[in-house]
Amino acid sequence: MGTVTRFERSNATREPRWVKYTLISTALIFFGFFLLLPLFAVFFEALHKGWEVYLKAISNADALSAIKLTVITALISVPLNLVFGIAAAWAITKFDFRGKQLLLTLIDLPFSVSPVIAGMIFVLVFGAQGWWGAWLIEHDLKIIFAVPGIVLATLFVSFPFVARELIPLMEAQGREEEEASTVLGASGWQTFFKVTLPNIKWGLLYGIVLCNARSMGEFGAVSVVSGHIRGQTNTIPLHVEILYNEYNIAAAFAMASILALLALLTLVIKTYVEWRLKHETNLEPIYERQA
Repeated sequence: MGTVTRFERSNATREPRWVKYTLISTALIFFGFFLLLPLFAVFFEALHKGWEVYLKAISNADALSAIKLTVITALISVPLNLVFGIAAAWAITKFDFRGKQLLLTLIDLPFSVSPVIAGMIFVLVFGAQGWWGAWLIEHDLKIIFAVPGIVLATLFVSFPFVARELIPLMEAQGREEEEASTVLGASGWQTFFKVTLPNIKWGLLYGIVLCNARSMGEFGAVSVVSGHIRGQTNTIPLHVEILYNEYNIAAAFAMASILALLALLTLVIKTYVEWRLKHETNLEPIYERQA
């Protein structure tokens, strides 16, 4: 059999021009209809009554309270998920132990459980009629319909993101550098800060960006545990819902535009981190070899 030339291989995998343009057109139509059009609608509805109405909607006391609570929730949940994600990924990829598969399953649990169900579980455990309800009431501790419940619900739905971004990266890098560091006399913390952390910094940042986006945008679980107390337990998504239900459309879209801006910022950071991750690691060839 003769050798197949590069030109022949290219022709064998080249689609007809009409197929290529059809696929590109379909993708662009889908992109425009399901992403650009809703994004345009959000900003149009938020601003079509003027900047004065827009600024008033995002600067009143309830709106500022919702923004503050959303930021506080993210500032608590993201660092905690960061610590958990690094610890879980390090344990899974660098050590062999019983229960590793169980740990992987538990990390994926929020992906398979509805956020509303997760919120109801917290109500069952910490609510007034829940398992620990009587004890919490007796000690004057409030979790459900308060900030702690919102933080717990957000932690649950967002904790897989850091770990799930780090695990494939750290598996691809292997254990050789850490083992060499240990043989040369480095302690565990020295190995982590001098070897492991520099190698995973862009994957770690990628996971943090996704975790923060989910923390700020979570609705289902937080809606169940918050109680919708205006000015106290409403995050931005919940405040948008209340405004929309009250037919305060301009204010609802004004608050929604804040989430849209956060989403756009997240997308820009995510794209940059993906680019750095691709160029500073060799994950793409590894994935191609695995395929």
